[in-house]
Amino acid sequence: MHPVNFDPTAAEPDHFDQAPTAGRAYRIGIGGPVGSGKTALTAALCRALGDEVNLAVVTNDIYTTEDADFLRKAGVLDPARIEAVQTGACPHTAIRDDITANLDAVERLEERFPGLDLVIIESGGDNLTAVFSRGLADSQVFVVDVAGGDKVPRKGGPGVTTADLLVINKIDIAHLVGADMDVMTSDAHRMRGGLPVITQSLVDTPNAPAVADWVRSLLPVRAG
Repeated sequence: MHPVNFDPTAAEPDHFDQAPTAGRAYRIGIGGPVGSGKTALTAALCRALGDEVNLAVVTNDIYTTEDADFLRKAGVLDPARIEAVQTGACPHTAIRDDITANLDAVERLEERFPGLDLVIIESGGDNLTAVFSRGLADSQVFVVDVAGGDKVPRKGGPGVTTADLLVINKIDIAHLVGADMDVMTSDAHRMRGGLPVITQSLVDTPNAPAVADWVRSLLPVRAG
């Protein structure tokens, strides 16, 4: 039998060992539900960090290259620095269960641009259980948005409870959708213990300064 775990803080099994960081780019995974703002956050980080960090991006979509096309059209990076993965199934299969296609995409970028400091790997939209294998991502960001309702953080799931950073996005529309930000942030901190939570509006702060600063704080890890 396959026992079902209803603990909202429990992570799914990771079949891959954590990869050593020495000699390669630091890899940050960005995951979250459909429409939460993952691609917009990726674009914001490219704008904020592109002039100071040697970076590239891998996007994941089930059937299309929609997210990669968006980033290229937005002009946030040289188009050659953006690789698209078509997962063909739920995105968590390609970021957690079989990470080969994403590792291949990262390898192509590292061969194309020697000396990369950072690769951002954006997952396709998935559910609250979708987390990255530590064999693929050194650190993980999970993005939720207020349009999903202020109940989302307290629902838990490994994405909310175990990601290295939780981003609550689109706070500028909270009053329009009836989301109570006090409830949402307090629930997020309660579910995550001491792990960080950032609330943001990319309308008000298009370069995601708080998340960009968090990313900057990680990059010295690679040099160590």
